[in-house]
Amino acid sequence: MRTISWGKMPDGDDVKLHVLSNGSGIEAAITNYGATVVSLRVPDRNRNLDEIILGYDDLSGYRAGIEYFGATIGRYANRIAHGQFTLDGRTFSLSKNENDNTLHGGLVGFNRKVWNARAGIGHPESVEFEYLSKDGEEGFPGNLSVRVLYTLTHANELRIDYHAATDQKTVLNLTNHCYFNLAGPGTGQILNHQLFIDGDNFLPCDEFMIPTGEIRPVRDSPFDFRSMKAIRAGIFDGNDQTRRAMGYDHTWVLNPSTQEEVQMAAKVYEPNTGRILEVFTTEPGIQFYAGNHLKGLLGRAGHRHSRHEGFCLETQHFPDSPHHRQFPSTVLAPGESFVSTSIYRFSTDPQIQ
Repeated sequence: MRTISWGKMPDGDDVKLHVLSNGSGIEAAITNYGATVVSLRVPDRNRNLDEIILGYDDLSGYRAGIEYFGATIGRYANRIAHGQFTLDGRTFSLSKNENDNTLHGGLVGFNRKVWNARAGIGHPESVEFEYLSKDGEEGFPGNLSVRVLYTLTHANELRIDYHAATDQKTVLNLTNHCYFNLAGPGTGQILNHQLFIDGDNFLPCDEFMIPTGEIRPVRDSPFDFRSMKAIRAGIFDGNDQTRRAMGYDHTWVLNPSTQEEVQMAAKVYEPNTGRILEVFTTEPGIQFYAGNHLKGLLGRAGHRHSRHEGFCLETQHFPDSPHHRQFPSTVLAPGESFVSTSIYRFSTDPQIQ
């Protein structure tokens, strides 16, 4: 790992860029601003090394950006309805930043914080970020200590390990928000990428993209990715859910694993480059977002990203879980440890169909 200076915040805090690389040519650059992945360079089937995530050229882009490119999301990834939740009879009011709702932690979420960074323990190509979210930040209770460890392995995996502990009961939902385009940013839309998601059910949403509470089978719907197919196959078919979201922006309920360790959640194949992305996680759900709201956004190297030029596969618990008892709990109590792992594995296979 090598570390380079990447600028300063207005209060003088140093921002660094930590560059990880492995023997196969994969390179990941991660900053302590938002514990954010700013670059991920991966070879194609011809061993050409290209950028595969959307991002900005410099720190100022990330400070001004609104799309959460590559960031660590918290305290609560995705949405909490009406910017409030009740815990043990007490109602907590959160900052609202999307209509009447709280999205991705509020107005100043984890993606806009400067984290402490140190070399990861036990692997030369790893870096760990730590942040203390104080009681009352964005309205959430409890002093929450969070650690995020990024490791670039020799198996061509970017592994993310999350750990958290609190001194008061709180709710917690962490994820990473990389936007992928396996053909490379600036090459056009991701609609011809082929996608598999290991989920028999998904969470339908209301007009504000809040889950209704229903867990609906994907069978006979554009949400059925249990066999690999092009993203474009169902995104424009007029389904009430895809029409409401202007594409895909939903959580899939992952099928239970026979093991307690990480399980495959999704797989993506890009035909022109032969690149394959496999996603593994310990989380119960995955949010597939098809870049529906990228509308001329100025990104890296002066490229303006149009709709559907990148996709996210956000491993996480379910949106708005504090309001749905039937969803897996996101409550973290004192004395408990939040532990979660997600892995993004890269390969190429010119023979895949």
